[in-house]
Amino acid sequence: MAVRGKGVAIATCIAFTELCLPALAQEVADRIFTGGPILTMNDFQPRADAVAVKDGRIVAVGSVEEVMAYRGDGTEVTDLAGRALIPGFVDAHGHVMMGGMQALSANLLAPPDGGVTDIASLQQTLRDWMAANEDIVRDVNLVVGFGYDNAQLSELRHPTRDDLDAVSTEVPIIIVHQSGHLGAMNSKALDIAGITSETVAPAGGVIRHDANGEPDGVLEENAFMLALPKLLGNIDRDGFKAMAVAGADLWTRYGYTTADEGRATPATAAILQEAGEEGLFKIDIAIYPDVLIDRDWIKANVSDDYKGRVRVAGAKLTIDGSPQGFTALRDRPYYAPVGNYPPGYRGYASASDEQVLDAVDWAYANGLQILTHANGEGASDTLIAAIRAAETAYGNAADLRPVLIHGQFLREDQVDSLKTLRIFPSLFPMHTFYWGDWHREHTVGPINADDISPTGWLVERDMIFSSHHDAPVAFPDSMRVLDATVTRRTRSGDILGPAQRVDVVTALKAMTIWPAWSHHEEDTKGSIEVGKLADLVVLSGDPTAIDPESIDTLRVNLTIKEGETIFDRASVKEGALHYIPKGSGDDPYAEFLRIATVENEAARSWPKVSTLASLADRPHSGACVAGFLSMVADAAIVSREGLN
Repeated sequence: MAVRGKGVAIATCIAFTELCLPALAQEVADRIFTGGPILTMNDFQPRADAVAVKDGRIVAVGSVEEVMAYRGDGTEVTDLAGRALIPGFVDAHGHVMMGGMQALSANLLAPPDGGVTDIASLQQTLRDWMAANEDIVRDVNLVVGFGYDNAQLSELRHPTRDDLDAVSTEVPIIIVHQSGHLGAMNSKALDIAGITSETVAPAGGVIRHDANGEPDGVLEENAFMLALPKLLGNIDRDGFKAMAVAGADLWTRYGYTTADEGRATPATAAILQEAGEEGLFKIDIAIYPDVLIDRDWIKANVSDDYKGRVRVAGAKLTIDGSPQGFTALRDRPYYAPVGNYPPGYRGYASASDEQVLDAVDWAYANGLQILTHANGEGASDTLIAAIRAAETAYGNAADLRPVLIHGQFLREDQVDSLKTLRIFPSLFPMHTFYWGDWHREHTVGPINADDISPTGWLVERDMIFSSHHDAPVAFPDSMRVLDATVTRRTRSGDILGPAQRVDVVTALKAMTIWPAWSHHEEDTKGSIEVGKLADLVVLSGDPTAIDPESIDTLRVNLTIKEGETIFDRASVKEGALHYIPKGSGDDPYAEFLRIATVENEAARSWPKVSTLASLADRPHSGACVAGFLSMVADAAIVSREGLN
């Protein structure tokens, strides 16, 4: 706090008198940024020409002349060279631990998004990825490749177990077709999954066989999806720590200096805490454990302070599932759901009204923040009723800042209720890009689709909000989040709800200062102000000075945590081995996880998975991908270590 107070005093001197200028020479900055537009997200000083940093905090923001007074012999001056400096992104809602699966996946896409053109190049990509990630392969004991397309391979066939055995017979390998509906495994992975010549394919799935009747490694639909829990169940504690670290590192590539674990269990949260105590994280991680699992654990671990860059920040409640998967709880029938649904189908709740009321009441009674996943109108109605009851019983004296996560199908009257009850909306405008066309055609119809993730309604009411990515449901691409919040352009090119678009600065605030507020961290993060942490991002260009339709072409060049560069794009080989979504926006990885979640949910097969015996008794949330993965990880840890 002493450093922060000193910075505030200096800033006051700069603003109001030149008499203090000689004193500035005594304060030598560790680093100064200048030479490009600086967007501060501070309404009292929206732009600046230079920023000085000392001991991990910002000590000056202003003109070049003012800030250069802090320069000394040891000061590092970073020339922005016309690039934009903004605050570090604060992850409003994601799942950093299982997002590590994205970071730990080899890129098997065809050109121009990857380099796989035949079986040989696919094999070489896997070998190269394993060689470049020896430590990860050792710790996680699993190799995953995403995005191959048999139609783009010169052989015009799927890779088989023999093809993958040529890469390794010691480490399990699983590769996923770009459709997300099928894939292939090597012999080691088949062994772990328990698939032999005698295995009967589950309903809705196919196990392909070779001429000798043995599984050839290619599995379709349910046969493929139901193997995922067993493969994850093979990962040990160190493997999950490596996965979490990889997830956090992936977040840094997109400018996030604070990550979110938006639905943890005591077992997975303990993994994150342990990794933090070992000093493995470069960025801060805020954890929100599931309130329906172990409330005593949450109370015992919640903290305002980070320890090893990790803290338990509050509790998470899930009311319904996935809107695009037709498991979100609506207040009316789905428009044209794809599948065998009864007339008038409205989705369903994964938590009862009583559970929701009890969980919110508990959070208010104990002075804890609660984040609630509610996608459909029916789920939001339930949350609003629970918050209203808690407000009546306890008031909001402790400034708990309850958060609505997603709110995809909010009605306008519900937005009014959010404002009245001081519920902070964390919306998912990224949905307009990935699933906007689907919403228009199947979930809510062409009229109501315009109002999904209704950021425009929030702006009209002078409400603050956040925008999130929900990785690994989507990729943690900050520029895709920004682009979708500003343009709302779908993959087909349609603009979904022009009236719900917001300007670039508002969209940036929804990724910086406003989510920092929702985390109770606005005093230290989210804007470039004297006294705050020097959590910063250098973008390849100024998002306020370009055509909004070009925002998704911007790149994070540098990510700086407390004054230190933790990611530098110049040191990363482009087109590399690690998986990223296709340039078109198609994301085989996300689609695979969505399908796997739905199939595992529908099959109700978890009790039959030997390594996941405890999973059947865990609460679950329809087709919520991240919740499913978190439960799989939790059950794997519990099964391996005998935890309760």
